[in-house]
Amino acid sequence: MAAHEISNKNQTRPETAYRFSEFEVYPAERLLKRQDAPVSLTPKSFDALVCLVRKAGRLVTKDELMQTLWPSTFVAEANLTNAMVSLRKAIGREAIRTVSKHGYRFELPVHGEPGVARDTYEIFSRAKELTANRSLEGVMRARELYWLCIAKDPTFALAWAWLGRTCAILAKFSNKNAESEMELAQAAFRRAFAIDPDLACAHQFYTPVQADLGEALEALERLRRRLSGHPSEPESFAGLVQALRYCGLLDESIEAHRRAQDIDPTIVTSVPHTYFLKGDYKTTVERYGGRAAFYLDAAAWAALGDMERTRALLRQRLPATGCSEMMSMAMTSLLAIAEERFDDAVTLMDTRGHLPEPEMLFYLARHYAYIRRPDRAITAIREATASGFVCASYTLRCDPWLESVRANTSFLTLLNTAEQLTARARRVWAS
Repeated sequence: MAAHEISNKNQTRPETAYRFSEFEVYPAERLLKRQDAPVSLTPKSFDALVCLVRKAGRLVTKDELMQTLWPSTFVAEANLTNAMVSLRKAIGREAIRTVSKHGYRFELPVHGEPGVARDTYEIFSRAKELTANRSLEGVMRARELYWLCIAKDPTFALAWAWLGRTCAILAKFSNKNAESEMELAQAAFRRAFAIDPDLACAHQFYTPVQADLGEALEALERLRRRLSGHPSEPESFAGLVQALRYCGLLDESIEAHRRAQDIDPTIVTSVPHTYFLKGDYKTTVERYGGRAAFYLDAAAWAALGDMERTRALLRQRLPATGCSEMMSMAMTSLLAIAEERFDDAVTLMDTRGHLPEPEMLFYLARHYAYIRRPDRAITAIREATASGFVCASYTLRCDPWLESVRANTSFLTLLNTAEQLTARARRVWAS
């Protein structure tokens, strides 16, 4: 057999090891190799390595590691520290990051895992890099690569989960085939869960899809059940930030954010939107930003009465930001309001098509209410509620931009509906 044929055969054969840098980890054989040479590790250090590599890029808490290494025995935390010291000596200090007081994170890129062919995993790794860039072109290319992974290995649960994520992103932001993309996202997540019901990233990625489909209460129940078995999973608490907010439970949403950051201080959640609904606009501005800064801080400055800063932010971002029609419409209508072009704002919002994000409907309702179109505002709030976003009663009562809505004869009905839905969600959360 020719050398290239042997190489191709090895590429398509399922891996038996995790691969990173110069190392290969064979869990079934309890073996670590560096450039094909065995590396000596204590049994506990090897167990810690497998646990960390399986969750590469994610925080693994001290409690989880202690349970994995000493499942039925009480030992001092110094034993874990010693195991990590031994492990770092073997694979390098840069491979493992200490998250102070919380745990550890494996920092090196993993290029292969047991059960997946090497060439398939290489395609998957490239797709993840494209997805992380968040450009629509990159996400579309990543989706093609995930499909290729699945064609090569239909049982590759991670590829199904990441395919679901890319389809959901395209459904919300690409302006094309939103309904079919969302159907594909749902089907991909169902397949991922069927292969691996415990797949953490699938639970994480599915939450915003459920929320935007009007299933925030179902997401809340699913995450509550997951946390009963994974009480130290920061991604689940991060998902709850959105699910609880969509159910009208603002204080609980902020508490979920606090719990997520207690476990992993580096985790990012959607809590700025919760602070906005609480009327804490200064904290909204402080917590919102980064590469995804589009609308919310500008809306917060407007709520604080600083229209000059609102105009400056939006004028800067709109020409430079390749955002979706939905986000462009929200930003452009807010700019029209800040420039006191109220009729232009109404025209923009009245001609909107279907919005794939019900929370955005509430933001548009605020726009209508501020420029004294309360009937349109109430219609938008009702539409948001019907689509699965429950505006908290606190927001309805206290948001300064909703003053004209509170003077409307339909306001009490609106408020009662919100309070009933929130009370139902609170009972589910407390059960």
